[in-house]
Amino acid sequence: MQAILVFTLVLHVLSGVFWAGSTFTLARRGVGAESLVRPQLGAAGIAVVTGAALWQLLHSGSPGTTEYILLAGAVAALAAAGVQGLSRGRANGQRLAAALLAITVTCMAAARYA
Repeated sequence: MQAILVFTLVLHVLSGVFWAGSTFTLARRGVGAESLVRPQLGAAGIAVVTGAALWQLLHSGSPGTTEYILLAGAVAALAAAGVQGLSRGRANGQRLAAALLAITVTCMAAARYA
Protein backbone atom coordinates (compact mmCIF):
# COMPACT_ATOMS: atom_id res chain seq x y z
CA MET A 1 0.00 0.00 0.00
CA GLN A 2 2.79 2.44 0.89
CA ALA A 3 4.53 1.93 -2.47
CA ILE A 4 1.27 2.54 -4.36
CA LEU A 5 0.67 5.71 -2.36
CA VAL A 6 4.17 7.05 -3.03
CA PHE A 7 4.01 6.18 -6.75
CA THR A 8 0.59 7.82 -7.13
CA LEU A 9 1.69 10.90 -5.22
CA VAL A 10 4.85 11.29 -7.34
CA LEU A 11 2.85 11.01 -10.58
CA HIS A 12 0.32 13.53 -9.26
CA VAL A 13 2.96 16.06 -8.24
CA LEU A 14 5.09 15.72 -11.39
CA SER A 15 2.16 16.00 -13.79
CA GLY A 16 0.69 18.87 -11.76
CA VAL A 17 3.97 20.77 -11.71
CA PHE A 18 4.31 20.48 -15.49
CA TRP A 19 0.68 21.41 -16.08
CA ALA A 20 0.63 24.42 -13.75
CA GLY A 21 4.16 25.56 -14.56
CA SER A 22 3.67 25.48 -18.32
CA THR A 23 0.31 27.19 -17.95
CA PHE A 24 1.75 30.00 -15.81
CA THR A 25 4.60 30.48 -18.29
CA LEU A 26 2.35 30.51 -21.35
CA ALA A 27 -0.13 32.85 -19.65
CA ARG A 28 2.71 35.31 -19.09
CA ARG A 29 4.27 34.96 -22.55
CA GLY A 30 1.01 34.88 -24.49
CA VAL A 31 2.55 33.02 -27.44
CA GLY A 32 3.54 29.46 -28.27
CA ALA A 33 0.77 27.73 -26.37
CA GLU A 34 -0.54 25.86 -29.39
CA SER A 35 2.41 23.47 -29.37
CA LEU A 36 1.85 22.51 -25.73
CA VAL A 37 -1.92 21.95 -25.75
CA ARG A 38 -1.68 18.17 -26.02
CA PRO A 39 1.10 17.72 -23.44
CA GLN A 40 -0.74 20.04 -21.05
CA LEU A 41 -4.01 18.15 -21.43
CA GLY A 42 -2.14 14.86 -21.01
CA ALA A 43 -0.57 16.12 -17.79
CA ALA A 44 -3.99 17.41 -16.70
CA GLY A 45 -5.49 13.97 -17.27
CA ILE A 46 -2.76 12.27 -15.27
CA ALA A 47 -3.10 14.83 -12.46
CA VAL A 48 -6.87 14.37 -12.30
CA VAL A 49 -6.75 10.55 -12.34
CA THR A 50 -3.98 10.37 -9.74
CA GLY A 51 -5.74 13.00 -7.64
CA ALA A 52 -8.89 10.86 -7.64
CA ALA A 53 -6.79 7.84 -6.66
CA LEU A 54 -5.17 9.79 -3.82
CA TRP A 55 -8.61 10.90 -2.66
CA GLN A 56 -9.70 7.27 -2.52
CA LEU A 57 -6.53 6.20 -0.70
CA LEU A 58 -6.37 9.04 1.81
CA HIS A 59 -9.73 10.79 2.14
CA SER A 60 -12.52 8.21 2.01
CA GLY A 61 -15.08 8.52 4.76
CA SER A 62 -16.89 11.51 6.17
CA PRO A 63 -15.62 14.77 4.68
CA GLY A 64 -14.11 17.41 6.90
CA THR A 65 -12.62 20.84 6.30
CA THR A 66 -9.58 19.36 4.54
CA GLU A 67 -11.73 17.44 2.07
CA TYR A 68 -13.89 20.48 1.28
CA ILE A 69 -10.80 22.57 0.58
CA LEU A 70 -9.36 19.82 -1.63
CA LEU A 71 -12.71 19.50 -3.42
CA ALA A 72 -12.66 23.24 -4.22
CA GLY A 73 -9.17 22.80 -5.67
CA ALA A 74 -10.27 19.79 -7.70
CA VAL A 75 -13.21 21.71 -9.16
CA ALA A 76 -10.88 24.56 -10.11
CA ALA A 77 -8.48 22.07 -11.74
CA LEU A 78 -11.27 20.46 -13.77
CA ALA A 79 -12.44 23.90 -14.87
CA ALA A 80 -8.86 24.79 -15.89
CA ALA A 81 -8.60 21.62 -17.98
CA GLY A 82 -11.92 22.44 -19.63
CA VAL A 83 -10.82 25.99 -20.42
CA GLN A 84 -7.54 24.77 -21.90
CA GLY A 85 -9.27 22.13 -23.97
CA LEU A 86 -11.79 24.60 -25.35
CA SER A 87 -9.36 27.47 -25.94
CA ARG A 88 -6.81 25.24 -27.72
CA GLY A 89 -3.87 27.27 -26.52
CA ARG A 90 -5.12 30.83 -26.98
CA ALA A 91 -3.54 33.31 -24.58
CA ASN A 92 -6.76 34.33 -22.83
CA GLY A 93 -7.57 30.67 -22.17
CA GLN A 94 -4.11 30.14 -20.70
CA ARG A 95 -4.57 33.17 -18.45
CA LEU A 96 -7.92 31.96 -17.13
CA ALA A 97 -6.55 28.44 -16.68
CA ALA A 98 -3.55 29.87 -14.81
CA ALA A 99 -5.85 31.68 -12.38
CA LEU A 100 -7.84 28.48 -11.82
CA LEU A 101 -4.67 26.45 -11.30
CA ALA A 102 -3.42 29.05 -8.82
CA ILE A 103 -6.61 28.39 -6.84
CA THR A 104 -5.96 24.65 -7.13
CA VAL A 105 -2.39 24.90 -5.84
CA THR A 106 -3.48 27.23 -3.02
CA CYS A 107 -6.17 24.78 -1.96
CA MET A 108 -3.74 21.85 -1.95
CA ALA A 109 -1.27 23.80 0.17
CA ALA A 110 -3.93 25.12 2.56
CA ALA A 111 -5.68 21.78 2.99
CA ARG A 112 -2.65 20.35 4.74
CA TYR A 113 -3.07 22.83 7.58
CA ALA A 114 -6.88 23.04 7.77
